[in-house]
Amino acid sequence: MTRFHFTSQRRLRIFLTLSFIVMLTSAAIAFRQLVTAQVAPTVETDPVHSSGDSADDMCVWIHPTDPTSSTIIGTDKNGGMSVYDLTGHEIQFISADHPNNVDIRYNFPLDGAAVALVGFSNTSDKSLGFYKVDPATRMLVNVEARQIKTGKSVYGYCLYQSPVSGKFYCFVTDNANGELQQWEIFDNGSGLVDATKIRTIQVGSHSEGLVADEVHKYLYVSQEDVAIWKYGAEPGDGSARTQVDAVTNGRLEDDIEGLTIYYASNGTGYLIASSQGSKDYVIYQREGNNPYVMTFAIVTGNGIDGTTETDGIDVMNFPLGTAFPFGVFLAQDGTNENGNQNFKLVAWQAIANAASPALTIDTTWDPRQNRREQL
Repeated sequence: MTRFHFTSQRRLRIFLTLSFIVMLTSAAIAFRQLVTAQVAPTVETDPVHSSGDSADDMCVWIHPTDPTSSTIIGTDKNGGMSVYDLTGHEIQFISADHPNNVDIRYNFPLDGAAVALVGFSNTSDKSLGFYKVDPATRMLVNVEARQIKTGKSVYGYCLYQSPVSGKFYCFVTDNANGELQQWEIFDNGSGLVDATKIRTIQVGSHSEGLVADEVHKYLYVSQEDVAIWKYGAEPGDGSARTQVDAVTNGRLEDDIEGLTIYYASNGTGYLIASSQGSKDYVIYQREGNNPYVMTFAIVTGNGIDGTTETDGIDVMNFPLGTAFPFGVFLAQDGTNENGNQNFKLVAWQAIANAASPALTIDTTWDPRQNRREQL
């Protein structure tokens, strides 16, 4: 057996080196905590039905006449899709699919009407799934024309309506190698949703978070261990991209997960990312080269626990009644203290006012209106 003998001097050098490393690490953590704003949730949803890592992504449906009757549509990737009211109580659960990411767009032309279309990546059969919202019941109704297979292990997902053509598209990433697909979606002539793949891009590695900017015509992609990328969202834009931020810059810690956009007037607003490794959220300007704005964390408050290791996020600038008169930010919680994972809701003004200077609060952008009409 080999024995190692260290002199007193060498032991001292090792001790000092280790102490210095610990000191630097502690200083880095303390600095991040110092510059990270803290906000508390005011509402949390009922836990998802499945245990373990199950809650993932969500979107908000705005009621056509009564914003207080709006809903949250959340995925249980091991069990199904839930619909919650704004108090967080579940009002519908669909157990047929394994949805990973979900998104919503209004005014989708279907069977002679303009509907709120909910699309999602279905890991059960590697397909694209579609529901519409019945405004009378607030429930989801399946509107899939067929089993739309992607040929890949689906993962990240978002919807996009082109401000150029008015056509609707969805983007989906592959869980295995980060391939990005763009599909055009349309009424098949029988009042059901069908799709055709029109573009494929190689992101480079594991990628999930997706969000499309329907004014600036950009698609943002989070390559989880690497960076946030900005692509053109139009079908002919090819694979050219620019980097918004990277894990090497100190603001993001892998995995980079959910992405969402806060829409404000005149093309302004914010791009927000979930920095899962650091358990917080990073905000960038929506316009220009997306310069960094601030970082915030959701901590325990109002009788609700904070969030950790968040996957999906969403943000809504539109007023949703007295509970959220200036909009809301939503985040999946990786470790819910009261059971299975769930989703936390934070009033947007709490985040906006935690910044210095304060962030924009702009309730004029209405997602239910035609994007092209608001340009």
